[in-house]
Amino acid sequence: MSDTTYTQLLDLACGGLLLTAVLVLWRRELAVIIRVFALQGVALAALVGVLAARESSVELGAVAVGLLVLRAGVLPWLLYRALVGAGPALRETRPLVNVAASLLAAAVLALLAYAVAQPLVALAPAPATHAVPVGLTVVLIGFFVLVTRRRALSQLVGFLLLDNGITAIGFLTTSGIGLLVELGVSLDVLLAVLVLQILTTRMRETFGEADLDELRELHD
Repeated sequence: MSDTTYTQLLDLACGGLLLTAVLVLWRRELAVIIRVFALQGVALAALVGVLAARESSVELGAVAVGLLVLRAGVLPWLLYRALVGAGPALRETRPLVNVAASLLAAAVLALLAYAVAQPLVALAPAPATHAVPVGLTVVLIGFFVLVTRRRALSQLVGFLLLDNGITAIGFLTTSGIGLLVELGVSLDVLLAVLVLQILTTRMRETFGEADLDELRELHD
């Protein structure tokens, strides 16, 4: 793979990561948000696949396939299962920050990420390290979604966005974090999603709602 092709493919995969993170902020329909998250899983797997092709690494290629199956298949499927039976709770109707302000915040977070990551990029200038600010931006956007959305499912997607960003940074800065390490992290994320899915389902069955602000009022 030539340097030009490698850089272009890497930029394309990172662009997909960033675009899908912003789309999660833009859309309020939970089903659409889950589909966008699945697309981000494809972009993350493509990023690792590009690194694998660049280094001719079979191990990285196996990790890319595993990421595609887990982040673009299994996790979105589990989120859809949590969404089934939600009834009227199909939209994020009352986020703490509206869409316009959220998109503006995403722009600010992107600038912050690029400013914070510059010392790291300067240590080892390379196409992969130049893409680190994108991963950091996804982390910050995921945290923003986590703290500004009211629906438990939306917050779960924010947690998964944050994890995708951390995974991207790990691969971009280390040229692969190892098959066993990524497998362990992915299993932890899968377990967390399963537990949160069960909790969300139980809350809906017991209280008929998964709006965390309304659930907080139950102790009063």
